Amino acid sequence: MSNWYYADANQQRQGPLAAQELAQHFHQGKLRLDALVWRDGLADWQPLRNFTDELALHQSPNETFYTPVKASPATAAPASTASAFADSPYAPPTATLMGANTAVLGGEVVYAGFWKRVAANFIDSVVIGLVGGIIGAIIGGMLGAALGMNGGLGGGGFVAIQLITNLVSIAITAGYYAWFHSSTNRATLGKMAVGIKVVRSDGEAISFLRGIGRYFGFLLSSLILGIGLLMAAFTERKQALHDMLCDTLVVDKWAFTNHPEWQRRELGTVTIVVLTLFGLLLVGMIVLVVAAIGLAAAAGQ
Repeated sequence: MSNWYYADANQQRQGPLAAQELAQHFHQGKLRLDALVWRDGLADWQPLRNFTDELALHQSPNETFYTPVKASPATAAPASTASAFADSPYAPPTATLMGANTAVLGGEVVYAGFWKRVAANFIDSVVIGLVGGIIGAIIGGMLGAALGMNGGLGGGGFVAIQLITNLVSIAITAGYYAWFHSSTNRATLGKMAVGIKVVRSDGEAISFLRGIGRYFGFLLSSLILGIGLLMAAFTERKQALHDMLCDTLVVDKWAFTNHPEWQRRELGTVTIVVLTLFGLLLVGMIVLVVAAIGLAAAAGQ
C-alpha cells in the first residue's frame, strides 16, 4: 500500500498517510481538490483532483474512521533509519513545492481562436447585462427617490442619475473581468464555459490591477471600429490589441499545466451552440430593423 503525502496551506509537506486517511482528510474538509499530493510512483506533486477515482473521493466516507496508533518510543524508528529513509529514492520529493496554479512550461500551447473568444464574450455580456441592469435599476431608483424628495429631480437630476449609473456599470464590468481573470480559474464565466483562460505571456496568472487595465484596453479595441478585437483572428498568438498592450494571452484551459495533451483545437459544443444563438439573434435584429424602416416608409407615403 502506497504512502501519501500532501502540502498544507503553508506549502509544508505532511504525511505519510494511508490512502484511506487521505480520503478522510478530504471528506472532513481538511483538504481541497487543488491540494498538492504525492505518493510512490509519481514524478511530481499533483492536485488531489487527479486521483478522485483512485482514492474514491466521490464516495461517501465510512462511518468508522481509522485512528492511527501513535508509535511508542520503543518502536519509533531510530535517527539513522530516518536518515536512510530520507536518502531513499522512494522518499517524497523534498524540493520546494510549486503552487497548484504555477505555470508549467515546455508543453504545447493551444491559443484560443477568434470564435471561441466571441462566444465567451457573448456569454459574459448576457451575465453582465442582467446583473448590471438589476444593480443599475436599484441605484437609479434610490437616487431618483432621494432627489425627488429634495425637490431636485429636474433635467439636471436625470443627467446626474444617468451619469452615476453609467459609472457604476463600468465599475461592475471592470471588476467582473478583473476579478475572474485574476482568480484561480483565470477565466470569466463565459471563458470557463468555452474552456479558455487568460494568462500572462509566461503562463502565469494576471493580477487584479492588470485585469482592470486589460478591460479598458478591451474598450479601446472596441472603440476603434472593432479592429483591435479582429486582430485576434490574424496575429501569430491570437492576441487582440488589448492583449498586446497588457502582455496577456488567451489560451486553452489546459495550457501551461501538467496535461497539455488535454487541450482542444476544435470549437466545442458550447461554442457552436452559443455562436448559433448569437447568429439567430443578430439575424432577428436585422429583420426587425428592416421591417421598421419599411413600415416608416409606408407610413410616410
